Amino acid sequence: MSKFSKVLGAALLFIVPTVGFAADLYEPPIIEAPPPQIIEPAPSFGGWYIRGDIDYHWSKLRGTEYITYGAGGGTDRFDTTKLKGAMSLGAGVGYQISRHLRTDLTADYWFKSDFDGTTSGTCGGGGACVSTDKSAYSALLLMANAYVDLGTYYRVTPYVGAGIGGAYVKWDDLTNSISGGGTVVHKGSSNWRFAYSLMAGASYCLTQNLNLDVGYRYTRLAGGRMFEYASGVAPGFDKGINVHEARAGLRYQFGPGNANCAPAPQVVSYEPPPFEPPVYK
Repeated sequence: MSKFSKVLGAALLFIVPTVGFAADLYEPPIIEAPPPQIIEPAPSFGGWYIRGDIDYHWSKLRGTEYITYGAGGGTDRFDTTKLKGAMSLGAGVGYQISRHLRTDLTADYWFKSDFDGTTSGTCGGGGACVSTDKSAYSALLLMANAYVDLGTYYRVTPYVGAGIGGAYVKWDDLTNSISGGGTVVHKGSSNWRFAYSLMAGASYCLTQNLNLDVGYRYTRLAGGRMFEYASGVAPGFDKGINVHEARAGLRYQFGPGNANCAPAPQVVSYEPPPFEPPVYK
């Protein structure tokens, strides 16, 4: 028993220092935690823009009336009225407030829309007579507008909007040609009128700063004076004009451009270098 104890003790004395020396040799690797992901900031909103537009518009009178004098005088109206379509040009300056809201001030010149009408009444001899009437109107429209952009999908941004302002309406001289008789010319009238508009359309990102805009606008003009007195008839009034416009134009935004047209933010991921175990000598 004594001999076995001596052998066991000698073995323990040999093993314990060896284990301790092996433990001293191993050190666990140091692994650094990767830094957080870096996200490139999206372009900020807010910026001035200018716009130019061209359109074709159709007009319709909401009614007419004129005053007649003499026997049986009173208020009368055209039997028929028709306004032809015409072109217009516009320009404006605006501000993109946020991703979904922008405003602008615009000026549009509507070129002449030809007017054709007919009237009927009693001629000088007491008999009935019919006349044909020709004129034209043009207008300068000044509007303050606001738009709601409904989100951008594949570079297309649909929108709705509304505007309020005024229009300077100019009527040309009215030529009244009586069947079997002569021609009477009534001097045309010009005046400022209240106006409001409703819009809908979509813009397409050509670049981050340039948008193609296509849309529809409905504008309602208040009534006003149409022509002056001549040959026992006057003045004449229209009761307002409804105008439908098909529009196309370009918007250029200054600075970094329209954020709706910016590319999506890029996520930059950190990739640590490959781990190499330490070498102990």
